[in-house]
Amino acid sequence: MEIMIISAAFLVLMAAGIPIGTALGIAAVVTVWKFELGVGMIGLNFISGIASFPLLAIPFFVLAGVILEKAGLAATIARFFELLVGRATGGLATVAVCTCMFWGALSGSGPATTAAVGLILLTPMIRHGYDRNFAGALIANASDLSIIIPPSIAFIIYGNITGVSVSALFAAGIVPGLLTGAGTIGVSYYICKKRGYRGNKNQGSFGEILAALKGSIWAILTPVIVLGGIYAGIFTPTEAAVVAVFYSLFVATVIYRSITFRDFIHILVDAAVTSSVIMFIVVFAGLFTWATSVIGVVDTAANFLTAVSPNKAVLIILVNFLLLALGMVLDAISISFLIMPILIPVLSAFNIDPLWYGVIFISALAIGQATPPVGVNLFTAANLIGGDVDSVAREAIPFVIVDAVVLVIISLFPALSMYLPIMAGLYTP
Repeated sequence: MEIMIISAAFLVLMAAGIPIGTALGIAAVVTVWKFELGVGMIGLNFISGIASFPLLAIPFFVLAGVILEKAGLAATIARFFELLVGRATGGLATVAVCTCMFWGALSGSGPATTAAVGLILLTPMIRHGYDRNFAGALIANASDLSIIIPPSIAFIIYGNITGVSVSALFAAGIVPGLLTGAGTIGVSYYICKKRGYRGNKNQGSFGEILAALKGSIWAILTPVIVLGGIYAGIFTPTEAAVVAVFYSLFVATVIYRSITFRDFIHILVDAAVTSSVIMFIVVFAGLFTWATSVIGVVDTAANFLTAVSPNKAVLIILVNFLLLALGMVLDAISISFLIMPILIPVLSAFNIDPLWYGVIFISALAIGQATPPVGVNLFTAANLIGGDVDSVAREAIPFVIVDAVVLVIISLFPALSMYLPIMAGLYTP
């Protein structure tokens, strides 16, 4: 009965077009009122939901990403890769993927990466004969890497929910992120060769490549400084986010001199809006999770999953299918708060390492960012090319398939995720 009431409230609100954060909040409040859980607990959950030191990293990483975007650093990275590999078959497609990988490490946001890279590379790709829907789908899919390759907002959320070290999660995401990027490049190369898409006519000379590297080195150094400081034990992920803000300000104002004080005010507003949306969902999703836990929904769902199959591999496969399906209709943050409280006792019962599963979990959610009907990256890309989401989604199918293949590989070989954090002394199984 409890499950039916809270599920019905949530689904009706979603069907009515209510934003996900608001739908979660209303459903949670209805549950608190219906089952007399205490209205006063709503305020307490609001406070406890955001009063977390690890979550402070989110607004700082968002601010650093917006500063670097406004400073024009994405263009310098794209220029370097364009001179390096732009002449090869499908060269601009490879440039797009590589730029998304690097820029994703700076922004930590899929839609932000899609917008930043799309504004720079979509026009040149279309001008060189690339199908506009293919170009949009490629960038939308490659931008999924932003929540796998660290620093990642999704990993921060996962670590906050499960108690797993965010530093270890960052290290665990490196190899799977590179594998996913390599798979995306492979598929794009095959499609480009089949369709005859070519890159630039002129290969960059050694001097031009060196000059482009010099121009982009400040952007490339950002994840090196942030992640290097974390792995060396110099600062925590939250402190690293603050360092990223000051570094990005230094680069934008002293090195490139590309933003003014007025620009900085707009940057603060943009970062505040983005951070507020994320934290709005975090607060209401946390309240929803607490309400479902108190009335026993979480325990019931966990017991059901435990009873579905005694086989660990079968359970992981089934949950992966569930995550892929949920990723088509919900955002990654909401899914994390809805599903992870249920999965935590299940992982413990099956002796599944939470760090390893964290990479599987986030990789599955990343695929959802490029799948309709709520694939935010697809909507961003479609808006940039002035097309429709369905056409972009059709071109994204091969990339979604290769992402799913990489997800299977990560699920079969835990060492791909576990090796780096263990070797770095960040995690002990």
